[in-house]
Amino acid sequence: MAKPIMIQGTMSNSGKSLMTAGLCRVFVQDGYKVAPYKSQNMALNSYITSEGLEMGRAQVMQAEAAKIEPSVLMNPILLKPTNDMGCQVIVNGEVSGTMSSGKYYDYKAQLRPVVIKSYQTLAAQNDIIVIEGAGSPAEINLNREDFVNMGMAKIADAPVLLVADIDRGGVFASVYGTVKLLEPDEQARFKGIIINKFRGDVEILKPGLAKLEALVGIPVLGVIPYLELDLDDEDSLSERLTTETTGKPLDIAVIRLPRISNFTDFNALSRLSPVGLRYVEKAEDLKSPDLVILPGTKNTMGDLNWMRQNGLEASIITLAAGGTPIIGICGGYQMLGRTLSDPDFVEDGGEMRGMALLPADTVFEHKKIRTRVTGHVLPQAGFFGPLSGHEISGYEIHMGKTVLSDSASAFAELSGGAMDGTSLGHIFGSYLHGLFDNAFGIALVRMLLRHKGLPDSFDEGLTFDEHKDNQYNILAQSLREHLDFKKIYEIMEIPR
Repeated sequence: MAKPIMIQGTMSNSGKSLMTAGLCRVFVQDGYKVAPYKSQNMALNSYITSEGLEMGRAQVMQAEAAKIEPSVLMNPILLKPTNDMGCQVIVNGEVSGTMSSGKYYDYKAQLRPVVIKSYQTLAAQNDIIVIEGAGSPAEINLNREDFVNMGMAKIADAPVLLVADIDRGGVFASVYGTVKLLEPDEQARFKGIIINKFRGDVEILKPGLAKLEALVGIPVLGVIPYLELDLDDEDSLSERLTTETTGKPLDIAVIRLPRISNFTDFNALSRLSPVGLRYVEKAEDLKSPDLVILPGTKNTMGDLNWMRQNGLEASIITLAAGGTPIIGICGGYQMLGRTLSDPDFVEDGGEMRGMALLPADTVFEHKKIRTRVTGHVLPQAGFFGPLSGHEISGYEIHMGKTVLSDSASAFAELSGGAMDGTSLGHIFGSYLHGLFDNAFGIALVRMLLRHKGLPDSFDEGLTFDEHKDNQYNILAQSLREHLDFKKIYEIMEIPR
């Protein structure tokens, strides 16, 4: 049975996911068979495995760090918020239902055996399991039937390392408060503290660390500097969504919808040297981009109504009328059509008009499409003609069926003969997440450069997969330099 180590945080976005990935890469470099695990994940960034099952994107990133194939065993429960009060509950990769928060907490007791079974199965297959908690263990209002933080640590009998983000301030108070709000037996599970995202001279920090150790009785295992890494982010707290790249030949604007999902779709574009990619949530900030992308969303109708109210829809339609290319992915594709119908209340119910930029109509259905696909772009007569014939790949996660008008053209043909998406002139929509990860994304950027009258040659650098692998190695090297791994192995009772 695998040796466990658990990463918990003083708050969301403290660095748990990256720390888990970094430990996975270090352990696999040291010759161990290692896997990540997070019993319950709440995120709109998800992924479809080779079996057609859905799991959280963060555990996919961590599996990549561990150099293994992603499996829903690593994330048996995924919660995808649909609105402020409810979420879609995905168990072992399949939709269990949409529940209010109160109903879900009543349902949690039934999921405990699922968590135990998935963890034990994974632990039997590996030498080390790196477990990630969720939010903070000190969210004491949520501790009933907990199997995510200290409850999970008890299930796995795992020692816990507490990660604290110093960049936001209040790091000593957040560590002290987190520890002291827990029961004595839970406090005893903390075996080390990691201070994350530090900028400056660590010598100035050391007196405070010594006092913190004395107050909580837990050693500080290291101080991790603020790392500028290009790896997939878990949720909408990502700094990527507020970072704007300027001074690049191409300006690509992605609409930051309130329930944006799978914004990792655009990471491959943002790393290409000609691309300045920014996320926009106000009409006045849209300006005159070279390309507008409407991303996926967990609530297509609600987010389209949000764009309609704040003026973004009108601004995008105006840009489209002026010839600006527009791309919609998944929910963004649905928005570009003529109508949206929800007779079964999959989202908000009823009908609403779409943006009418593509001759297509969407009806929401309870059946969720989950599949990985390959294919090629069909001959395009308009703006996207240079992309005709390009091979594409990705995965579909959606609950709507889109029907084209008789005069409409599909965007791509998939293996097996199915059609994907719709295109019309300088606008196209597709259901494929991950569409830009491979050669298609590079071809799109070259085409946009030519459209602006600019040279289309640029250094592509590493492939996207090679680039990510290099980032994991950088992360692991930083952890080796700044953490006491001799102590970590002792905590795990693994001899070096």
